[in-house]
Amino acid sequence: MRRASGQIYDSYDSNRKSNIGYTVCAILCLIMVFVLAAGTIWVKKANKKEESVLPEFVRALDIGDYDEALEIYRSVHDKVVAADPDKMDELQSEIEAMTAMENEVDARLRTIEDAMCNERYEPTAEDIEFMNEMEELTSSRISQWLHDLCEDFLLGTVEKPDVIFIFDQMSQIGNVSASASPLLMEIEYIEMARGDVQSAESAYLSEDYVRAVQTYTQVSENYSGFVYDFSQRRIVEIKETMYEPMLTEGEHMLARYRYYSAEDLFSDMAIIFPDDQRINSDLLEATRNTTATESYRGTVEVLCVRTLIADISSPGSDTDYMLTSSEFRRMLEQLYANDYVLVDAETMADLSEESFITEVYLTVPEGKKPVVLVLDTFDYTASNYIYGCCERLVINDQGQVCGEYMDSNGQTIVSREAEAIGVLDAFIEEHPDFSFDGAKGVISLCGYESCFGYVISEDEIDDRNNALAAAGRPSVQFSESDIESNRATVSEIVNVLLDTGWKFASSTYGQLNAYESDMDTIVADTEKWLDQIGSLTGPVHMIVYPGGNYIYGTDERAEYLKENGFRIFFGMGSNPYYIYGSNYLYYDRTMISDSSLRNQDLSRLFDVSLVLDPESDEPSGEEQEPV
Repeated sequence: MRRASGQIYDSYDSNRKSNIGYTVCAILCLIMVFVLAAGTIWVKKANKKEESVLPEFVRALDIGDYDEALEIYRSVHDKVVAADPDKMDELQSEIEAMTAMENEVDARLRTIEDAMCNERYEPTAEDIEFMNEMEELTSSRISQWLHDLCEDFLLGTVEKPDVIFIFDQMSQIGNVSASASPLLMEIEYIEMARGDVQSAESAYLSEDYVRAVQTYTQVSENYSGFVYDFSQRRIVEIKETMYEPMLTEGEHMLARYRYYSAEDLFSDMAIIFPDDQRINSDLLEATRNTTATESYRGTVEVLCVRTLIADISSPGSDTDYMLTSSEFRRMLEQLYANDYVLVDAETMADLSEESFITEVYLTVPEGKKPVVLVLDTFDYTASNYIYGCCERLVINDQGQVCGEYMDSNGQTIVSREAEAIGVLDAFIEEHPDFSFDGAKGVISLCGYESCFGYVISEDEIDDRNNALAAAGRPSVQFSESDIESNRATVSEIVNVLLDTGWKFASSTYGQLNAYESDMDTIVADTEKWLDQIGSLTGPVHMIVYPGGNYIYGTDERAEYLKENGFRIFFGMGSNPYYIYGSNYLYYDRTMISDSSLRNQDLSRLFDVSLVLDPESDEPSGEEQEPV
C-alpha cells in the first residue's frame, strides 16, 4: 500500500510540475504578445505623429505662424541630426517628414522666384516676411538661386535688366544680403565675360572640347571672383567629359591609319593633359607615322576599276574590261613606288553650305602626288559571274570585308585578295603611308538587281532571277524576311567600310545613261536609289555617272541631283581633270582595265608592263563589256 501510495504521489508531483511549466510558458507567450502589441501601437503612434507633422507645418505656413513652422521643422531636424548614423533606418519616417517640409518651402519659394523672373513680380509684404522669417529654410535656397541667376546671365539665358530687378527686390531679404551684395557688385564683370563664356559653351555643345577648355582658360586668366570660379569649375567638368571619348576616338584613328588627324587630336589633348602618359604615348605613335605636309594645287588623278577577276580559270576571265586581282595589286605597288598617295575625293570641297560649294586645296605629304580611287558599280550582278568575278561581299571572322566566289570546281572561296576592297585594305596595312590620313576610295553603287550581291528590295527580285537565268543559274525565291536579312547584312558591310575609310557614291539606281534621260526618269531613278540604297549607306554626296555620260552642272536635272545632296560628279576621261562649278565639283575618271593598259598611254602613272599579267600581253579581241 505504501508503495502504491508513493506511486500515486509521484505521479501527482509529475503532473503538477508539468502544469506549472505549461503555465509559465503561457504567461511568457502572453507577455510577448503584449510587448509586440505595445510596440506595434507605439510605432503606429510614432508614424501617425510624423504623418501629422506636415499638415501642421503647412497650416503654420498658411497662417504666417513662422515661429511655429520653424519649431516643428527643427524638432524633427534635430532628432535626425542627433541620431546614430548606424540607426538611420529607424528614422525613415522623420527623414521623409523633414524632406517633405523642405520641399514645401522650396515650392513656395519657386513660385515667387518664377513670377519675379517671368512677370517682373514684386514680392508682397507676406512674401518678404515668409522669406525672412523662415531663416535656414529660405536663406541658403535664395542664395543659391541668386548665384544660379548670375550663371544664367553669364550664359545668356537672362538679361541684365531682369537680374538688376531681382537683386533690387531681394535686397529686402535680410538673411541673404551677405551673399547677394558681392554678386551684385560683380554684375559688370559678368557682363564683360559673357561673349567668351558663351563661345566656350558653344564649342562644348558641338563637342569641340579642346577649344572649350582653351577658351575657358583664357577667361580664367582675365577675370577673378565669380567668373573665375565658374570658368575653373567648367574646365574641370569639361575635362572629365572629354577625356575618355576623345582618347577613344584618337586611338580609333590610330587603328584606322588616320595618323594626321590623330596627331592633331593628341597634340591638343597633350596641352590640356600635359602629364598624361597614355596621351603622350599615343601622340608619339601618331608622329612616328606622319611627315611634313604641303598644300597641293596640281592635277589630281582619278583612277577607276570595276570588280576584279578573282578566278582566272573562269571561261570569261580573259575579258579586256577588268583587272585581275594580281594586276590590281601590282598597280597599287607601282603607284606607291611612284610617290602617289590616296586622298579623299570629298576633301577638295567644303560642302557645309547647301547653296554653294567652297574650293579647298588638297593637303598631301611633301613630295607626294594625290590619287583618288573609284570602284565602279560594286553591285555584283549575276551577268558578271562568267568573268570569274566575285558573287558578293562578306565579312570574315576577323571583321574584314572579303570577296566570295565559286571556283571552277564548284568550291566557294572567301578571300580578301579576291576583290579590290580587300586587296587595298591589306596593302595599306603593309604601307600605311600610301593612304593620306586613312583615305581609301569611293565605292559606287547602283540598285539594279542587287547591292554587294544581296537582293535588298522587291524591285530587284525579277531582275536578279533574269540575270541568274542568263548566267545558267537557278532562280531564287526571296521572302520578306530574306530581304530584311539581306538589308541587315549590307548595312553591316557598309558600316565596316565607312569605319575603315571608304566612301560611297551613286551610279544611279538603274545604271542610266543620265545624259539621255529626261527629268522624270532622273527623278524616279534617284528616289528609288535614295529609298533602297541611300537608306543603307547614309548621306551620299557623290555620283559616278555610268559610262561617263554626265549631266552638265547647270542643267535642271543636275540641279535636282544637287538638291538631293549629290554635289561631286564623276564623268570619264583619259587624263586628269577637275573643275568647280555652280555648287558642284566635277572630276574626270580614268578607267583602268586590261584594254586601257594596252591601248592608252598611262606612263605618267606607272610602267604598264609591270602591271599586266604575263598571259595578258595580247588583246583577246572584241567582246561585250561587262555590266
